[in-house]
Amino acid sequence: MQQLAATSELDFHSDTYKDAYSRINAIVIEGEQEAHENYIRLAELLPEHKDDLIRLSKMESRHKKGFEACGRNLQVTPDMQFAREFFAELHQNFQHAAAEGQVTTCLLIQSLIIECFAIAAYNIYIPVADDFARKITEGVVKDEYSHLNFGEVWLKDHFKEVKDELEQANRQNLPIVWKMLNQVEEDARTLAMEKEALVEDFMIQYGEALSNIGFSPRDLMRLSAYGLTAA
Repeated sequence: MQQLAATSELDFHSDTYKDAYSRINAIVIEGEQEAHENYIRLAELLPEHKDDLIRLSKMESRHKKGFEACGRNLQVTPDMQFAREFFAELHQNFQHAAAEGQVTTCLLIQSLIIECFAIAAYNIYIPVADDFARKITEGVVKDEYSHLNFGEVWLKDHFKEVKDELEQANRQNLPIVWKMLNQVEEDARTLAMEKEALVEDFMIQYGEALSNIGFSPRDLMRLSAYGLTAA
């Protein structure tokens, strides 16, 4: 009810809303572009899964076009420079891991962190989105679960040999998520998206993914704590 009330009070065409939207919209566009490029890179690292990964990369490219249309619909120019800086740390960590052939770290960053971040953001955004963006986002979020599933399945199949690297990658990358959320807290609130709800949804998605891979409830508490120190 609270979100429905917030939606009725939103003026999607106000200068305040459009200013915040220019950054949030850029983030989702850049996020989909990063994902597109990351899945192509993963296809090189995992040639036996090349067809699946290329298919995922093409889906991400379609999502990007959908979100670009959302911006045009509100006559907003996305602030892509802001978005590239927003993703810079995760981007750098993924590129470094790929150069080192660290498939596990790459999958944690792309298939778990970025996908769970996207799913959380889209879940919280859908109830407060304008009609055009809601339809686009509802279609996108269904796809994102299949992308998350690829990483889960691969990591579960190799859990014993990748567990240590997963823990290290989690320790290195999870705190970045909280910095990212803090950075957009004000803009998200302008769009009626509360940071607490984003954090909660992300932790649910991320925790379920880690559990599906093979981590115990005790492991999950320990792994999650690395993010909270930066919250």
